[in-house]
This record gives sequence, C-alpha cells and structure tokens, in this order.
Amino acid sequence: MEVRASQDTEPLIELVVNRVVEDSNTDTRIIVLARTDAAADHFMVWVGASEGEAIKRALDAALTPRPMSHDLVKSFGEHFGIKTERVVLTDVKSSTYYATVFLENKGVARTIDARPSDAIALALRCHAPIYVTQDVWRRRSGQNLDAWLSKLETKEV
Repeated sequence: MEVRASQDTEPLIELVVNRVVEDSNTDTRIIVLARTDAAADHFMVWVGASEGEAIKRALDAALTPRPMSHDLVKSFGEHFGIKTERVVLTDVKSSTYYATVFLENKGVARTIDARPSDAIALALRCHAPIYVTQDVWRRRSGQNLDAWLSKLETKEV
C-alpha cells in the first residue's frame, strides 16, 4: 500500500530503525534508519544521549523498573483508544529535522508535531511505521554517510 503525507504529495519512504550509534566526540547518539525497499541508503538523525537511549531501549525491548515518558504516552493512548498510525519525518531546516505523529481515535484523524527522537521512540513502542517525505530524503545532510558511519563504528571498538 502506498502511503502519502496528503493527497497531493509524493509517496512516502518507509524506514526502520537499523541501530543507535554513540558519537563519543559529542556525547550524542545517531539514529540510523534504513529504507524498507531495495535501496541500501541510510538516513541518520543526531539526538541527545537520553533520547538515543530511549530509542535503543525500545529497539532492544528492554524493560525498565518504572515507565519512561514514551511508555507513559503509549499507555495514555491505549487507555483512551488512541492509535498511533504512523510517524513521518516531515521537514529539515538548518540541519534540524521535524516530525509529525499521526493518531486516530474513533475514526477521527489527528496530527501532533514532535521531535524526531520522541516520534521514533513512540513509533517503536506502538509498532507504528516510520516514514520520511521524498523532499526530506533528498535533503538529508551529509555525503557518503555509510563510509562515515563505518569509520565511526570502527573507532568505538
């Protein structure tokens, strides 16, 4: 099924979280997203250490002694019958990405602006798909990202 942000836009590109990499130079985390189609390209989003750890916990299905913020939001949604339909990385300005969370409740669709890290952490917990617009995919920062990422991961070992 082809998913679009709206009726007059190009089809969205579906992504999955491939891994979370630590950038020890800046004490940040890099969320590496991969396309679900045959393309081998990656999409990377730099996030803070705690945001990266929240995404890593969701990837690893790690349980915490008490619910974290994203777990709380998921619980609220489940309690009130709100379904997280999808997350879309919708824009990039000055190397800062923007995201939208698409929700549905009793047949009513709603959207909420979110930081990509929060949107991705929620999507993983709710098993919702993650997409990027064609425009944002074309404007993703950096060249030769795979070679750079490989060098960073080698340095960590």
